Amino acid sequence: MWQGGRVTILPPVPGEPRRPSVPRDPGDAWVVAPDGTRYWGRFGAAGLLALDPERGVLLQHRASWSHFGDTWGLPGGARHQDESAVAGALRESAEEAGVPDGAIRPRLVSVLDLGYWSYTTLIGDVTTSFEPAIGDPESHALEWVPVESVVERPLHPGFAASWEHLEPLLDLRPAIVVDAANVVGSVPDGWWKDRAAAARRLLGRIAALAADGLPAAALDLPELVWFPEWTVVVEGRARSVAAPEGIDLVRAEGSGDDAIASEAARLGADGRTVTVVTSDRGLAERSRDTGADVRGTRWLLDLLA
Repeated sequence: MWQGGRVTILPPVPGEPRRPSVPRDPGDAWVVAPDGTRYWGRFGAAGLLALDPERGVLLQHRASWSHFGDTWGLPGGARHQDESAVAGALRESAEEAGVPDGAIRPRLVSVLDLGYWSYTTLIGDVTTSFEPAIGDPESHALEWVPVESVVERPLHPGFAASWEHLEPLLDLRPAIVVDAANVVGSVPDGWWKDRAAAARRLLGRIAALAADGLPAAALDLPELVWFPEWTVVVEGRARSVAAPEGIDLVRAEGSGDDAIASEAARLGADGRTVTVVTSDRGLAERSRDTGADVRGTRWLLDLLA
């Protein structure tokens, strides 16, 4: 994001309630657009759209004194310096709404970039159910709102504009199933000397890629950054490896191909858009029969590079 615009901490506008005193971070400042419009967050801002499969979207009823007060929006706020958008969204939602650490699995991020200021929306799936709790004076209330009922609330203008293109994306849940043996075997780096060590190296690289997210072009999805659910299937001597954070590890008891086809079918039945990574022709055909897309090992190796 461009950081060279006019940035200032403005005094209260006459007639506007003063914000309660809070410890100030360098990012807590107004960015003033060329037309005079004010945007909160010197380093941009980020918010969390937490999606619970049973209860809907977590919305915040904004305090009267806040910018566009008495509207409904997402828990969020100014990013700290050198803080990633995902980390900022999770931190702000924890501070404002009591979202527990580890309760959200990132799915995608959408960025509104104005050049002089940006707002990032993190869409994340609730993996551990929780009740929101007001953590600071910025909220009147916090509620789980069914997806179809969101537009019935008086929404913050920024959130209202983004909701129009975010709502259709809530049904897209990408998942990637990796044939680890096939990927490891595609690179002649001595993997046959220690299959478990080769699998650990691959898992570490995939975990780093999973944490960063994938560009939309890699998955032929709308132009956002996506965080697919990663499943890696290992077999034989590689079954002894541990699963890194962010990766679902399947240890095939018998045929690795059977386990991969089974995972692809299961994930597809759960509503995921599945991509299987393998260059094995027979397995590729079986995977397509489950409704999955198939990418060769070179596709993954290029992403890892």
